[in-house]
Amino acid sequence: MALKTIDVTRTTTPRPRPDEGQLGFGKYFADHMLLVEYGPQGWSDPRIVPYGPLALDPAASVLHYGQAMFEGLKAFRHANGRVALFRIDDNLKRLASGAPRLSMPVPDVAMLKDAMVALVAADKDWVPSQPGTALYLRPTYIATEPFLGVRPANRYLLYVITSPVGAYYASGLKPVKIWVETEAVRAVRGGIGWAKAAANYVASMKAADDVRSRGYEQVLWLDAIERRWLEEVGTMNLFVVIGDEIATPPLAGSILPGITRMTVLTLAREWGLNISERPIAFDELVEADRRGTLREIFGSGTAAVVSSVGELGHAAGTLTINNGEVGPVAKRLYDAITSVQYGTAPDTHNWLTFCD
Repeated sequence: MALKTIDVTRTTTPRPRPDEGQLGFGKYFADHMLLVEYGPQGWSDPRIVPYGPLALDPAASVLHYGQAMFEGLKAFRHANGRVALFRIDDNLKRLASGAPRLSMPVPDVAMLKDAMVALVAADKDWVPSQPGTALYLRPTYIATEPFLGVRPANRYLLYVITSPVGAYYASGLKPVKIWVETEAVRAVRGGIGWAKAAANYVASMKAADDVRSRGYEQVLWLDAIERRWLEEVGTMNLFVVIGDEIATPPLAGSILPGITRMTVLTLAREWGLNISERPIAFDELVEADRRGTLREIFGSGTAAVVSSVGELGHAAGTLTINNGEVGPVAKRLYDAITSVQYGTAPDTHNWLTFCD
């Protein structure tokens, strides 16, 4: 059942506000956080409290068996001062659908939505107003029961923290350099790659760190079996433009069903563009580059919205995409999505939830 009210304990020691021009991503945190607990009586005691450390027993299940998942979404300040969350319903649906895969109870989505809207309202002054900025929300879901034994926990904590952010990549919309990873894998079909589990991200870190030392921002992941089929780019869903076709790998169990991916598909289809969800082999990119039909490669995700790939490095050489510049499809999508987010274009899909 959705909440009508929620307990709010306001901080008596407000945190210093960072300069909006120096935000970066995920470096600063607002004054309050949301806590909701799960136990024998189900979900209970949702409350907003001052931001601070969590108390966890050393035997908490999350620390030993990895029952942990999270979401990521943003709230945007419009020119009239109102603040809106973008596609919160879809984020919460994804959280609810992924929880059973990690043997975790399904969250009370209606209750959680109301509580998150209340959290943003409590920290409304933390929502930045400069172009390209937002308040990032990180719902995090962990097992807290103290025990040692391989079974699902009986107690959980779902908490939400918020962070005023700027661009995810310091270069903004400027194309990034990506390395094609052929050894390490992010996820495998039949595993947990399609859920937003914390384990998927730690599995990606070493390869990403390795390529950064060679001047690349992230990796392009291939499938875990043949090391042939494109999957994700960094922590984003992948799109390629070959000729007049915009293609993205299908959701087949190892790829996260991204909210921004859903948005890209919806807009491109409404615009009448030739967009498809189909398997894409890396060899197809090489051949398209040879033929001169590889127009663009870009990723989509909450943090960066749309991120163009300007250079694709691999063992046999380098592909330069669209002369290393942002392509017209990526630019059009970025502009269209951010225009809705910031309220400068009509919200014809009811993607916005206002936090007034």
